This record gives sequence, structure tokens and C-alpha cells, in this order.
Amino acid sequence: MKHSRIALPLLILLGSTLVFCLRLFNIQVWDDRYQQDAQHNAHRVVRVDAPRGLIHDRHGLLLASNQVAYDIMATPNLLKAMDSASTAQWLTIPLSQLSKALGKAISYSSIKPSTVLRGVTERQMAQIQESLHLHPGFSVKKRLLRDYPSKLGANVIGYVNEVNDYWLQKKPNYRLGDNIGISGIEGQYESKLKGLVGNAYITVDNLNRDKGSFMDGAYDTPAQPGQTLTLGLDAGLQALAEQMMVGKRGSVVAIDPKSGEILTMLSAPTFDPNALVGRHRNANYNRLAFDSLNKPLYNRALLAEYPPGSPFKVINALIALQVGAATPQTTMTCDDGFHHGALHVACHCGGGTFNLRESISLSCNNYYCQLLKRTIETQANAYDGFEVWRHHVESFGLGNFLGVDFPTGRKGRVPTAAYYDAMHGKRRWKAPTVISLAIGQGELVTTPIQLANMTAAIANRGYWITPHMVTAINDSSLTFERHETSIDHKHFKAVIQGMADVFLTGTANSSAIDHLSMAGKTGTAENPHGQDHSIFIGFVPIENPVIAVAVIVENGYWGSRWAAPIGSLLMEAYVTDSISRPRLLERMTQGSLLEEYQVETVNTPLTSEF
Repeated sequence: MKHSRIALPLLILLGSTLVFCLRLFNIQVWDDRYQQDAQHNAHRVVRVDAPRGLIHDRHGLLLASNQVAYDIMATPNLLKAMDSASTAQWLTIPLSQLSKALGKAISYSSIKPSTVLRGVTERQMAQIQESLHLHPGFSVKKRLLRDYPSKLGANVIGYVNEVNDYWLQKKPNYRLGDNIGISGIEGQYESKLKGLVGNAYITVDNLNRDKGSFMDGAYDTPAQPGQTLTLGLDAGLQALAEQMMVGKRGSVVAIDPKSGEILTMLSAPTFDPNALVGRHRNANYNRLAFDSLNKPLYNRALLAEYPPGSPFKVINALIALQVGAATPQTTMTCDDGFHHGALHVACHCGGGTFNLRESISLSCNNYYCQLLKRTIETQANAYDGFEVWRHHVESFGLGNFLGVDFPTGRKGRVPTAAYYDAMHGKRRWKAPTVISLAIGQGELVTTPIQLANMTAAIANRGYWITPHMVTAINDSSLTFERHETSIDHKHFKAVIQGMADVFLTGTANSSAIDHLSMAGKTGTAENPHGQDHSIFIGFVPIENPVIAVAVIVENGYWGSRWAAPIGSLLMEAYVTDSISRPRLLERMTQGSLLEEYQVETVNTPLTSEF
């Protein structure tokens, strides 16, 4: 009994000791989490940038990639007897900029490194690295910056910026200094392109100086690159469009009618997208943003709204055929334009009697004013007739957002019957009140992307695919919606024959090519702020078309002067991979409208490190 009373406490003591020893062994030897916690104050976590996703054109040409850049960091308590003037000269920045950066660094922390110079390129870094050892307290942090090797499609690709306080309020899941896509494809597909940042644990001493990787990187998490995007853009075609639009303002949009892929999207004037990368990014951005005359950051292809002019006559012809207001054989006689009481719409077709096909090739204003009047008068009143007309117009994507994969855009304007009721009084207007719509003027406005899409719908004889720039993400193809117009397939034949005649005997005969069957329509859109705009739409070949184009040259006078030659050269280049009219190409390339715009050219180029 006495021994049992002694044995029980002894067993409890031995058991407790054994458990304690096993736990201590587990903590010190087996489980290193506590070792990490013990050294928490002896290491620093460094974010590892994720390589941003690559962007390729339809042929695999690299349009957007990444390249190594560097941030120069300063740790205030390690700056010993620094000569500020000498340091600023070494970093090639103003002394005031250095002083401001160091002031912020001291306010932030005396022992933690702060950035004093961002986005130093490898070429600049080679010069800085030579003297880095002479400037204690300064260190280098590697990072990734965007690079646009082709220098094409600035408004298409968009640009990237660092997250600041403004963006942090909108995107709380980002951190200051992160890259974020702002516009174009970079902005629209930010979630696909950004990737996932990683973390690296660095051992430091009591002065916060790096001593190498913590635990041989056992706790590091690698960054995950962003996804790769493939665009429908044809870089060669884009380059040709940019070449021909030098010295001009306007837009060029080309679409593959069968797929809806955007082959070219140009807003002129354009710029080198590398100007918005690197140390000089802010200065360059300010110069571009405050250029209120040329507006290079303004994507005219998606945002600019113009009267469509004579190309819209093609839509009015199709609607008239659909509602029974005309047949392909319907003839009308033009005598100096359209006359209705005191109303007169002048015409430059030369006069005569024309059927529908001839009216397109000669662009007779009287024919289309009569056609619109007949269309509206197929119903009991102008209100109902106009709404029928509007329904058909909108089926071509006009007056609506098209669903294009860009973060910005405008829907243009197709007026409603209610609009005219409000303007003239309920039911107190008739077809002649809106007759300017017959020739693509008046209250009707469209964007260049809408004009190109409208042309694709005509080329397809009655349907269009949602226009889009990105065709695949990480080799996974994307699908887009098919939209049917309200016009029966049978009505397109006569209209397209007329568009073919535009090149053979009509207003674009000087832009015709013997070996290509092309269909098109020129236009001259009235402009209250100066010379009229030059407009052209077209597609090629007539059967099984592969490209539909819309060209707008601001203040370019008439359609056959600038827009039609540019459009025909683009179509030829895409279909034949060659140019058979070098003199025409030279004239388009060297021709300038800067005098028309009354703007002095800026000779100082934007600063680009790439």
C-alpha cells in the first residue's frame, strides 16, 4: 500500500516529463514554424512581380511583352555623409526631385528602404551600377516594365500605370506601386493579364541589411505570369494604315466579316506606346493628354461620332427594298437634287434618270430623299413609318453599343420618332422634315467601328458577328454572338452590284484595281467646324469577302480624295499581300492635311527609353 502511494506520483511525473521532452523535440527539431516565428524580426518579405501576360497579333507577332527595369532604393539610416548634389548627378535627376524623395523616405521609415527613382532601364542601370558602391545606403530592386516592340496600335493595346492613391480607392485588392492596365486591351483584360504576385523572404541584420534568402527560399511563393492574349489584329495591315494616316486626323477600322475579328483599328494621330513606359512616362502622358488639337489619347475609332454621309444611302436602299417602297428597277429622275415646296437638297450626280443600282454608283441625293420619303409613307403616319425605318437601321448595330471588347466607346445616335415629336410637336411633322437622314446627315451620327461593322453586315448579306479584338486566351479560342439584320438576304444583291459599280463607273473608279472585285461607297460628310470629312466603306472580294473597311479622314474634302484610296490600298494589301499601285501609296503616305488643321507640327519627340 505504501509503495503504491509512492509509485503513482512518480509515474505521473515521468509521464509529464516524457510529454514535455517530446513536445520540446517537436518544436526545436521537427516543426520549424516556431523557428520562423522566432526570427520574424530578422527577415523581410519582398513582393515578386508577376510577369504581365503577353499580347500577340493574329500571326504571332509580339505586340506587348515585359522587360527588366530597376528601382533605386534608399535606406535613410545608412546614408552616411551623402553629397546630395553628387548623388542627384549620379542618378541623373534634379536635386529637388532627390530631396523630395528622400524626405518621403525619412517620413516613412529610417531603417526600411524606400524608392527614390522608379523604372530605370537596363541601359541606364549599367551607368548607375558602376558607381553604386560609392553611395552607401542605396540599393537596387529589380522589377518588370511593359515593352511594346512593334510600336503599333497605341490606342488598341492601351497602356499600364502604377497604382496610386486614386486607383487604390477603386481597386482595394491592389497595392501601391502595382501595375494596372488603364486603357485599351491592357485595361479591358486586366484580370487576365496581371498574373499573381509572389513573395520572397530575405534575411536581414539589425540594420535591415540583406543577408540572403531566408531558409533557402523554403517559404517563398513564386509569381504566376499573366495569361497570353492573341488578337485578331494584323500588325502589317495596322502598320500600313498608320503609315498612310500620318499628317491626318481620323480613323481606320477593318473587320473580318465572317468572324468579327478586328484586323485594324487606327486612331490618327497616333504615338509610340513606349512613351508611356518608364521614367519619362508622366511627362509624356501630360504632353499627350493636353494636346487638345490632335487628341492622340482619344480613340476616334470608338469615341468619335460623325455623320455617316453617303455610305448610309446603302442602308436606306436596303430598307426601301425590305418594306416594298422600291424595287431594283425603280427609277427616278434627278434635276438638281430633291425639291419639296421650299425645301431643296442639292445633288452633284450630274442629273438624269437612274435605277437603284445606278443611284448607288453615282450617289444621287434626290434618289435617296425620294426613297426615304416613300419608306416612311408606307405606314399610316410619319411616326409609325419612321419607327419602322429606325428598327431596320438599328439591326445593323447603329445607335447601339456593339459589345466590342474595349473599356470605352460611344453608341452614336439614331433619332427616334419621339425625338421629332418633342422638337416639332406631336404628329406635327412628316417625311420631308427628316429628309436629311436620307443622305446620312441631320441627327444621325455613327462611330467608325459602327461603320465598319455595318459594312461587314452588308458583305455578309444580312448578319454580323460581335466585333472583337481578342480571339484567344492561352490558346483557348473565344466565341462571339451572331446578329441577324432585319433585311432579307435576297435584297442585298442589287445593292452590292451598285457598290461594285462605285469602283467601275462611279465615285471611286480612280481607286479600282483590275485584278480585284471590290464593293464600296464613298462619302462626303458635312462638317460645321471646317472642311467636310472624307469617308469610305468597302469590302473585298465581292463573293466570300474577307475584309470590310471603314475610313474617315477629317476635313479630307470628298470621299474619293483620301478615304477611298486608303481603303482600297488596305484591302489590296490584305488580300494579295502586296501593293500594285506604289505611286498611290506614296501620295497617301506623303499627303498631309496639317495646313487644313492649321496646327503647327511638334518637332520635339516624346521621350522613350525603349
